[in-house]
Order: sequence, then structure tokens, then C-alpha cells
Amino acid sequence: MFNNLKILYHQGKQFIPDVTTAKVPGIFRGRPVITTVKVDEKELNELCPVNAISVNPVCIDLGKCTFCGECAMRFPEKIQFTADYKISANERESLIIKEGDDKLVEVNPEKVRREIHSLFGRSLKLRQVSAGGDNSCEWELNAANNVQFDMGRFGIEFVASPRHADGIVITGPITENMAEPLQICYDATPDPKIIVLVGTDAISGGIFAGSAAIDRSFLDKYPVDLYIPGNPAHPLTIINGLLDLTRKS
Repeated sequence: MFNNLKILYHQGKQFIPDVTTAKVPGIFRGRPVITTVKVDEKELNELCPVNAISVNPVCIDLGKCTFCGECAMRFPEKIQFTADYKISANERESLIIKEGDDKLVEVNPEKVRREIHSLFGRSLKLRQVSAGGDNSCEWELNAANNVQFDMGRFGIEFVASPRHADGIVITGPITENMAEPLQICYDATPDPKIIVLVGTDAISGGIFAGSAAIDRSFLDKYPVDLYIPGNPAHPLTIINGLLDLTRKS
């Protein structure tokens, strides 16, 4: 009984009637807010192990950020992580949060390809490719389809074969031995198709960025339709990102 009450306190009710307005517990780290308070920018910059923080002005790149929260703990007057889980974007530069700018992270409707709305607005089948992932984002993608979040109610589902898919979802930094299978999967997916990157590792390489063991040349050849940051990405971030991409505003 105590454990059930503890889960209810931290996570709220398990079934989520409306995933677009749901609240997350306070322990969740979402979109950061950076104030204009002056701090030791050199120390702040060196604090981040994945170089997600740049200075002059201070910025946080959500595509690189592991959401460890170390920067907010060390400089709470400068950086705070909000509970805003709607942090997906279809433009890479939109993932960069600047100091003094409380702008929301959103999908730019003008940059969404016309066929995405016309063909995938009510039904979207995706083939997930774990390109060297650590299984954290894979777990969250699976959770997005469970009875609590129920992504399937919007017609968004994962399929076993790329030949039945409308696009691919990539997790992981794309290791050398997964570069060719990823390409094969993409080629087997019929046109028109979309590419979605889920998680820090997929977007930037994460902690593996610059490693000789990864081969991200695939991303140099094709445009990415949606970036879903997180380490791992939250199911609500995943679902809302896909909805923002496929639904007309």
C-alpha cells in the first residue's frame, strides 16, 4: 500500500487522458531557463562534460545536453530546469536555449513538408532503429505506446518492417556497425518518408561525440524532420513532438 501511494505521489495517476496538457512531477528536468545573472562563465562552460553549454552569451544546446542538472545545481541563480516537456523541434537551431530568452521550443509549421500533413496527419507508422543506443530511449519509445500514454490513439504506431513504415525513428549515436543496417532500413522504407531523431545520442552523438566507433555520415545525406531531445526522451516529449509535426496547427 505504501509503495502504491509513493508511486502516486511521484507520478500522479497512471492513465493520462490528455497527453498535450499533462503535468509531470517536479523531479523532471525539461526546458531550461537561463537568466542574465552574471556568473563565472569559464567555470560554467567547463562544467559540462558534453560541451552543451557555450558562453558569451550563455546557451544550452538541448541536442547535446544530457539533462544531468549539474549546471543548475552549481549555478541555481543562472540556470533552472522547468517541467516543460514540449521541447521537440524540426530545426536544429531551435534546440539552443539562450540566456534571457524564455522562448518555447516548438515545431516550425512553415518548415514541415506538405506531404507530412496530407499523408501522415491521421496515421503514422514508424520503424525504430536502435543504432547503438543504450536502450533508455528505446524503453521510453515503448512506454509511449503503453496503456498510460497510448500513442496509438492518435494513429501513431511502430511496425516491424520498414516496408510497412512511413519513416524511421533513430536512437543511439549510430555506431560503425549500425551505419549500414540503418541505411538498408531507410532504403527499404517507401517514399515519402520521414526521419526522427530521439535522444541526445541520436541528435549529436551525446557522450560518444567524436568517437572513432561511430559513423554519423547517414545524417549528412538526408534532412531530419524532427529532433526529440532528452536523455532519455520522455514519452510526453515524444508524443507531443510527433503530434506537432504531423498535425496542422
